[in-house]
Amino acid sequence: MDTPRTRIGIIGVGNCARALIEGTAFYRANPEVTSGLMFPYVGPYGAGSVEPVAAWDVDTEKVGKDLWSARAAGQNLDIGIPQGDLLPIGDDVEVLRAPTLDGAGTRYQERMSLAPETAGDRTAEIVEQIRAARVDVLLNYLPVGSQRATEWWAAAALEAGTAFVNNVPAFIASTGEWRRRFRDAGLPLIGDDIKSQLGATYLHRALVRAFSDRGIALERTYQLNVGGNMDFYNMLERERLASKKQSKTGAVTDAYDGDLPADRVHIGPSDFVPFLGDTKKAFIRCEGSGFGGARIDLEMQLTVPDSPNSAGVVIDAARIAKLAMDRGDVAVDEWVSAWLFKAPPRSVAQESDQVARERLTQWIGAPGEGAKR
Repeated sequence: MDTPRTRIGIIGVGNCARALIEGTAFYRANPEVTSGLMFPYVGPYGAGSVEPVAAWDVDTEKVGKDLWSARAAGQNLDIGIPQGDLLPIGDDVEVLRAPTLDGAGTRYQERMSLAPETAGDRTAEIVEQIRAARVDVLLNYLPVGSQRATEWWAAAALEAGTAFVNNVPAFIASTGEWRRRFRDAGLPLIGDDIKSQLGATYLHRALVRAFSDRGIALERTYQLNVGGNMDFYNMLERERLASKKQSKTGAVTDAYDGDLPADRVHIGPSDFVPFLGDTKKAFIRCEGSGFGGARIDLEMQLTVPDSPNSAGVVIDAARIAKLAMDRGDVAVDEWVSAWLFKAPPRSVAQESDQVARERLTQWIGAPGEGAKR
């Protein structure tokens, strides 16, 4: 019997897309391995079931290449997944030219050249490409600050009849109008802004919730992040960072059940350190007062491979979106977003991560369970 597949279209073939592609190849080569996965199975879909069938980019070093070659081209880095026994996937998929819109800022263009672009409205052309490839789920990997381009692709997903997973800090899934449009179409809309598998946001949320749950008054907190990949390089363009800071800050303050004035919270990208490559370092500090006003201060440092940390979440989001389409049950999108993303709809934003995970786990059901319930 053929293995069921989740057919994905990738918008932006950067390091995070590379990690997803190589990670999928790794789990195909090692189907018995479950380490590194939150959900080895989502319904009938194993970790190796993700099938790239379409991809778009703007970089002249990627457009026109097959996806397996493009994943290692341009400014993409070695992201730490062993290559020895990996069989290529997506090597029959040509990377197509995406509309630029606001998806390539000044900093990005300093490091790469834009491939030639056809003038005029390309909506009908792209929608036809999505349909021709029979994409189930579109994955948005555009750079920070790409609000207009993200909205354009979300509209294309609606017209093409595909699910949309928004991995970037552009507000779509958390916006009532977009959620209504996707619900009316019976399509999953999941996002916004990926919460890495064991990342700074998830750990920071756990820490401030621990302060709250244990009766410790949180008085000040910060999170500083540095890295050496293109994501951090793009974030040197500070005017594109408003949504990123809003997303990361809200994700942390939502987890604290108390008043935390804005001037006592600092969360956001800090700097680009080229020699770190795809390694990200996060520095978190929480200051508070406990019993009788006694001081409690906590500091921690986290070092992670940035792109695989993202891919460990996206591989779940894509398969959950496909299972939701199979079941005709897109209402799960809120709980998926709350567990996997920094800026979910406000209706679930203040729920604990564990509540979101429990709701999602119940919905997914037993490992290997079929598409219909």
